Amino acid sequence: MGTRTIASLEPAVEVRKEHTIMLRRLVRSLRSDEGQGLAEYALILALIAVVAILSLVFLGTAVSTLLSMIGHSVQTAT
Repeated sequence: MGTRTIASLEPAVEVRKEHTIMLRRLVRSLRSDEGQGLAEYALILALIAVVAILSLVFLGTAVSTLLSMIGHSVQTAT
């Protein structure tokens, strides 16, 4: 284990500075209002998915029966 000179520590200091700059940019971007639009779209998409799943659960048998009737009608017409 030898002693380290200042010159041997310079690359580590540069890496640390780069990490600090990247962290500051990340924090700044998280605090900005621009990202809220994406979050709102995600919430809307989640709400649409929940409504679609619930409608399939409650109306699934009715839709299945209707599609079966249409399928039989098409099959007998051809």
